Amino acid sequence: MSEASNAVSIVQPPRLLFWETTKRCNLRCVHCRAEASEERLPGELTTEQALGVLDSIAEYAKPLMIFSGGEPLYRKDLFDLLAHSKKLGFRMALASNGTLIDAANARRIRESGVARVAVSLDGPNAQVHDGFRQVPGSFDKTLRALEFLRSEGVSTQINTTVTRHNLDRLPEILELAKGLGVDAFHIFLLVPVGCGLTIEEEKQITPADYERVLKWFYRAMEFTELELKATCAPHFFRIAAQEQKRNPESGKRMAQMLHKHQAKSGGGHPSGAALHAMTKGCLAGSGVGFISHDGRMFPCGYLPLEAGDLKKTGFRQIWEQSMVFRSLRDPDLLGGKCGLCDHKATCGGCRARAFGVTGDYLGEEPFCAYVPQEAFQQGYRVGAK
Repeated sequence: MSEASNAVSIVQPPRLLFWETTKRCNLRCVHCRAEASEERLPGELTTEQALGVLDSIAEYAKPLMIFSGGEPLYRKDLFDLLAHSKKLGFRMALASNGTLIDAANARRIRESGVARVAVSLDGPNAQVHDGFRQVPGSFDKTLRALEFLRSEGVSTQINTTVTRHNLDRLPEILELAKGLGVDAFHIFLLVPVGCGLTIEEEKQITPADYERVLKWFYRAMEFTELELKATCAPHFFRIAAQEQKRNPESGKRMAQMLHKHQAKSGGGHPSGAALHAMTKGCLAGSGVGFISHDGRMFPCGYLPLEAGDLKKTGFRQIWEQSMVFRSLRDPDLLGGKCGLCDHKATCGGCRARAFGVTGDYLGEEPFCAYVPQEAFQQGYRVGAK
């Protein structure tokens, strides 16, 4: 551990915990980290074990709990877990593909206390979305889910995974999101792990594409009432700083918009405030944690480095003492051009992409086109990895 980073010794509780409640799913998305199956996998937490995990977390912290999968509605005890979470005082959100949300489930979701449901929508129409999700009819079912949730007064969010198949359709998806009356639109920049590694190279976006998408997204954030957030895109914070330096008025508008969104989210939907909060780039192992279907903890859902097993060890011990988590909290340990970067404290690069491409989770972000001055002087060039 670096002597230079005194802040590392002060461990803050997590802000968000993503829980892969099950790997079971009814879709076959080409990017999915879950390698989904409709069959229950051996080791999936029982109801009793899952309730124990919630108790262990609650003894230490009250982060926003995001129940995901797979498809979380495949768990027959999902609403029991939500009820227990509510009793413990957790804020809750649900991440679903939307296809299993009918009127009855929407009502149960509202009654459970879930403050926001994020549904996946990866195209502006059925052709694009269903082609990605690989199940015909997924698009229409997702739109109906949003209608059911909206009729129950549940805050809704659209999640879009960005790959080459929809790279140039993002403005259309944003307009669709506005028309559907959702509260938020989050884009997820593909992380090449799990099934993401099997996506043909021509379908993966390039470092230049990342720059282009995030610059467009920054400009879109300035002029929309919709809450927008880029996830798995730590270099957004570097791009935002560069854009604000180039155009100070842009920075003022952005600050006003973020303040407005966070105040709005914090009023009616506390989970929305936590989901939308803009803090820094990669939060894996520092502000964010991931719990697998079998109770193991990881820095995030895309970085397959086990930090501990909640069936054997308490949450607090894993969170505070895991060497994987501790190393991720120290930016001075970053290597390559990330270690030399003037934005490493606010960006940090995607640790999962570094691991997926190079095998070194503290190595440089392989999909960042930016070359800091110090790295340039040492021989790095734009596009080098």
